Amino acid sequence: MKILLTGGAGYIGSLACVRLIEAGHSPVILDNFCNSKPAVLERIARVTGVQPVCEQADIRDRARLDQILARHPIDAVIHFAGLKAVGESVQQPLTYYDNNVHGSQVLLGALHDAGVRTLVFSSSATVYGDAATMPIGEDTPTQVTNPYGRTKLIIEDMLRDLVAAQPGWSVTLLRYFNPVGAHPSGLMGEDPRGVPNNLMPYIAQVAVGRREKLTVYGSDYGTPDGTGVRDYIHVLDLVDGHLAALVRHGQAGVRVYNLGTGRGHSVFEALRAFEEACGRPLPYQVAPRRAGDVANCWADPRRAAEELGWHAQRSLQEMCADAWRWQSANPDGY
Repeated sequence: MKILLTGGAGYIGSLACVRLIEAGHSPVILDNFCNSKPAVLERIARVTGVQPVCEQADIRDRARLDQILARHPIDAVIHFAGLKAVGESVQQPLTYYDNNVHGSQVLLGALHDAGVRTLVFSSSATVYGDAATMPIGEDTPTQVTNPYGRTKLIIEDMLRDLVAAQPGWSVTLLRYFNPVGAHPSGLMGEDPRGVPNNLMPYIAQVAVGRREKLTVYGSDYGTPDGTGVRDYIHVLDLVDGHLAALVRHGQAGVRVYNLGTGRGHSVFEALRAFEEACGRPLPYQVAPRRAGDVANCWADPRRAAEELGWHAQRSLQEMCADAWRWQSANPDGY
């Protein structure tokens, strides 16, 4: 298939591009490079031996979208494009609504007019908010606690309404838990702009000397060691979930899957695992809780296993080893 990857030069999108090429598909990257770097395209070519097709554009630019869709006969779309930092969304909610929600609305209009009806949406476990019970299944009530999560839930609702109005659409909502790790070659990994908002890239930058110490936001949660517990999933397991979802693309309607390991790890557990990977203790300090964060969040991934034949395979130790291999070989990122 020829598959459009919005945000395809980003951390997850670029690795999905690699997997799609390896599986014999023809991905087309669409990215405005607001949170990624063009240098990733050369890395994709080095890993796969194929120079990726890339269109530099913003999903809010309808005229450009129409041109791109006219130029490429797209069979399906994986919609990765979006801002994704919880803390930043609390500070800049309008920016998040404009980029994530309005951008998705413009994209869907362009896809509709181009006759593209198959879409896999990069959603998030943040739509569950501070869930009362663990693990979190797809039927757990949604209750967002921050603007980022709300934009994801609004887009999910937009897609449901679209499918209800136009039943020919095939939409898969993939609710990610916490993607980490890197390509095992060490050539591709997470390279956030500015100060990382997520735990693993921050730890990696401390380990490589770019940051003085890790800040642990909150050690008084009701968890075994007081720090937040999350379901960390290797990014390659995550992108394999997208390929599994595309296999079922012929089925009309909306389907929802959690992509996680089904096991939670605390901040301190993740820190210790990364210390094992890099071979030394890493400095940290404890700070007050961060607005919008929750205490516990891990998946019940059984539906994806039963319906997609997918399950996460890599351990936290493998995630940290791959992340360290990437960061140590690329201390300044791309």
